[in-house]
Amino acid sequence: MADAAGDLFEGIDIVVPVPLHWRRRRQRGFNQAEALARTLGMPWRNALRRTRRTPSQTELPAAQRHRNVREAFALRRRAAVSGRSILLVDDVATTGATLEACAEVLRAAGAREVRALTVARVATRVP
Repeated sequence: MADAAGDLFEGIDIVVPVPLHWRRRRQRGFNQAEALARTLGMPWRNALRRTRRTPSQTELPAAQRHRNVREAFALRRRAAVSGRSILLVDDVATTGATLEACAEVLRAAGAREVRALTVARVATRVP
């Protein structure tokens, strides 16, 4: 992931993984985005938290994904993001709704810049 990211790391202050709801994390036993963030060799923080449990994005049509994650994330107490450049990490991006929702929270908290890195991007076939 780090090799493929190229210049994406330039100027980044901290890496922030997309959080799972505590119930989903407990069920799964780990947060895949956090595991990925740890491998990047950069300072990382769990700066975000899920405020409510949401259905998996994979189960929803594209039109409902943005609604599903609207206001589903918040800044953790004492998460120092103001003035920082942040690399947001998740496993897969489909519509970008989850990344966008997380980035909105980080920018509202004063983040200077938010970039995103995922392992995979879902592509749709064009007929």
